[in-house]
Amino acid sequence: MKTSARNRFDGIVTSVREGAVNDEVELEVANGLRIVATVTSESRLHLGLKVGAKAFALVKASSIILLTEADDVRLSARNQLSGKVASVTVGAVNCEVVIDLASGPKLAAMITNDSAVNLALSQGSSVTAIFKVSSVVLGVAI
Repeated sequence: MKTSARNRFDGIVTSVREGAVNDEVELEVANGLRIVATVTSESRLHLGLKVGAKAFALVKASSIILLTEADDVRLSARNQLSGKVASVTVGAVNCEVVIDLASGPKLAAMITNDSAVNLALSQGSSVTAIFKVSSVVLGVAI
């Protein structure tokens, strides 16, 4: 499968929390790294997402917000992944920031050039990537 999403994480479903309309699905993707997503109950059943099932998570780079100096902040976004900046590629308006996550995989974020300057992002900078559960698309191989 090919997609335009810059971030794909393969993993195993570790928990499912059923709701009236939407269900919350937690996926362990690498070395204890967990990504949480919400999907409709119908989609969860159609995909066969249950504890132990193999699945993958897709996250668009433009759905990711980057934070620095976030140690004293609590956020409602469930997905908060910390790491070090591996590279910053500057474009005309936006730049791609690739992050080496503490648990092993890489994550790409697309932010404005102004934001990269304001955050003083450079190779080796500590950064936290956040994204909401609604920004995660889950899939399974068939």
